[in-house]
Amino acid sequence: MKRARSAGRGGVFTPSDFLDMAGRAAVDQALSRLVKSGTLRRLTRGLYDYPKLHPKLGALSPTPDDVAQALARETGSHVQIAGARAANALGLSTQMPAKSTYLTDGPSRRVVLGKRVVDLRHASPKHLIAPGSPAGTVVQALRHVGPLRATDVAQVAAYHLSASDKKALATSAVQAPAWMRPTLVSIASMAGADG
Repeated sequence: MKRARSAGRGGVFTPSDFLDMAGRAAVDQALSRLVKSGTLRRLTRGLYDYPKLHPKLGALSPTPDDVAQALARETGSHVQIAGARAANALGLSTQMPAKSTYLTDGPSRRVVLGKRVVDLRHASPKHLIAPGSPAGTVVQALRHVGPLRATDVAQVAAYHLSASDKKALATSAVQAPAWMRPTLVSIASMAGADG
């Protein structure tokens, strides 16, 4: 419980997050006890959270990002928000999709939490550039909006990305589709929030 508390309310866990402390059977038993006592909540098979509490609404649902990160830790993989969510995160779109889709280099998995769906889709390395970073979000937003809005992505990204994120974009541009490369290289050379 100490480790769950250290992550803070809203933290999402899988049994594998505790396997350095005890064997699988002991971890499962401890998690089961913590669920029965109401300290932790079982979201679905093999997925738990230490829920944030709202004074009127009670236990709140975990964020899709926290769920995706927990699933990625379990398999030792990377995740990256994809498509419309990436464009939304950069302010390029007001559309907020009902399904939270992530690309991963791990196995595909879908988790349904009430009305929310967290969908991890296995992707090839060429579709998963700089996963889990702001640079990766830029690549996914660019992929979503397409070449016609590449300039919009470049302007937003130049302002929001740090120098190290821009460098990551420049380095990984060779992995991107040909139509994306000039935009990624131009973002890397633009001045912005720190330049």
